[in-house]
Amino acid sequence: MTMISAQSGQVGSPLLNLAVFAGFVAITLYVVYRASNRNTSTADYYAAGSAFTGSQNGIALTGDYLSAASFLGIAGAIAVHGYDGFLYSIGFLVAWLVALLLVAELVRNTGRFTMGDVLAYRMRQRPVRAAAATSTLVISFFYMLAQMAGAGGLVALLLDVHGKGGQALVICVVGLIMIFYVLVGGMKGTTWVQIIKATLLVLCVVLMTVFLLGKFGFSVSALLDEAAANNANGRRVLEPGAQYGATATSRLDFVSLSLALILGAAALPHVLMRFYTVPNAAQARRSAVWAIGCMAVFYLATLVIGYGASALVGSDRILASTGKENSAAPLLAFEIGGTLLLGIVAAVAFATILAVVAGLTLTASASFAHDVYANIFRGGKADPRSEVRVARLTAVVVGVLAMIGGVLANGQNVAFLVALAFAFAASANLSTLLYSLFWKRFNTTGTLWGMYGGLASCLLLVFFSPVVSGAPTSIFAGVDFHLFPLTNPGIVSIPISFLAGYLGTVLSKEKADLALQKEMTVRSLTGIRS
Repeated sequence: MTMISAQSGQVGSPLLNLAVFAGFVAITLYVVYRASNRNTSTADYYAAGSAFTGSQNGIALTGDYLSAASFLGIAGAIAVHGYDGFLYSIGFLVAWLVALLLVAELVRNTGRFTMGDVLAYRMRQRPVRAAAATSTLVISFFYMLAQMAGAGGLVALLLDVHGKGGQALVICVVGLIMIFYVLVGGMKGTTWVQIIKATLLVLCVVLMTVFLLGKFGFSVSALLDEAAANNANGRRVLEPGAQYGATATSRLDFVSLSLALILGAAALPHVLMRFYTVPNAAQARRSAVWAIGCMAVFYLATLVIGYGASALVGSDRILASTGKENSAAPLLAFEIGGTLLLGIVAAVAFATILAVVAGLTLTASASFAHDVYANIFRGGKADPRSEVRVARLTAVVVGVLAMIGGVLANGQNVAFLVALAFAFAASANLSTLLYSLFWKRFNTTGTLWGMYGGLASCLLLVFFSPVVSGAPTSIFAGVDFHLFPLTNPGIVSIPISFLAGYLGTVLSKEKADLALQKEMTVRSLTGIRS
């Protein structure tokens, strides 16, 4: 039971792995239950009463942001593609400078619970909040696809579940636990789960890095030489171009991916929502600084782990395993620490998936309940208890849709799927956020053109790209109707969003509300509320 079976691809002891999973779930369910005693008001349910400190929220932000893509997908991408896989890490980390310098403080001061609060501040409420909710739901759905796909691949590998039906059942179990987190714990319970998960994740990757370097006498050169020797790409994995340098199209795809990663983080709804859990703008800035520090440590560790997996496991064995690229980190853990370390890594990866999906579900349900139900249907006069009820019902619906999508996306590289969610966020939200905060003339028409233009172009390009059809790794691999050659549409859809927002504003006869604009500027810079 403590060996890797050549026939099945089983890793370690399924019984031990299941016990570790169950232990983590039991502990976090208890934490969520204890944190749920004050979830009666919208402020408690959506923003945990703004009671967390900057350091606590920074660690929780780390937990929210470091998803299955970060732990499983990036390690796998580096293990198989080398340097080009590390570009995901660089993009994910550098993206936080945009959030820190342009977004965190201003969003915290301007809104209350959701991104729609900021975008609708000086615009017509109903259409803008509807657009913000639509964007949030689409982005959250794509992000959740990645987490669910990661859950399927990971647990299939660790519990020796190989049939599609068994993996679908695993995805559904993950979805049900996640729905419970959100229904019972709200933002406070979810935040504590994120803090626990982030602490475990960073400690886990640091320990794996130390163990791994120890095997090579703490010589990075020896590690890289061995990684190149055991990789199908040879020494090409040590330099740019193994994945994105072969053709002009692949190089353009890399530029598109980079744009999406760097510009998308500052517009992710679940990241923006987390800035409301702190009491003031200073703590929001402190949150971002803490998050950047924790993530820098994590992403440097993934570089060692990825090349370590190539060195000790080999790219061929990784791609032949049940979870393909996503199983590089678990396979490496078994190689350097046996069944015990594998069980710990399995629990951390599982925690990563559960916590991130819970955060996404909470964000999607809050956006629908607060922006659509409370402010569109009820005109801003909804009873807090009924609003929380609607948020919980929405969480169930979103969770079920995520399960279905996760079953369809099972087998895709999760870092790649998250990059798509970043492209959607940058395309739909970033232009309108920046225009709303910094451009006096910006109006409702520009907001709607920017959001819907970016979102629609992104959806259209993804649908007609190799992501959906025309490639061996496509969701529908047996058909080919792709027209757009790139796997990430950011290089086209992000400029379309900025251009559409600009044209919608300058071509519209609608005048911006200068009084509200001045009020928003003062509030965003000072936090003073009228």
